[in-house]
Amino acid sequence: MHDLLTRLSFASDAALLSLVGLVCIAVAGLALFMDRRRGRRGRLEAVGWIPWLPLFIAFGVSGAGMLALGLPVLIANL
Repeated sequence: MHDLLTRLSFASDAALLSLVGLVCIAVAGLALFMDRRRGRRGRLEAVGWIPWLPLFIAFGVSGAGMLALGLPVLIANL
């Protein structure tokens, strides 16, 4: 655990941006799963309060943008 924290504290900005982008893409995948689950519910009157589709779009676009900015720098420095 200490080694992971040390590596993260000395990581470049591009690496941190790519890591946050991957987390955003993962959250977007979860939001897409929950939106699909909400669409196939049995009781139509049991509508949840979380807007899954806008969350999917927001996290997906921001995560893809972060990866588009961070990955070329990481690949160029390998």
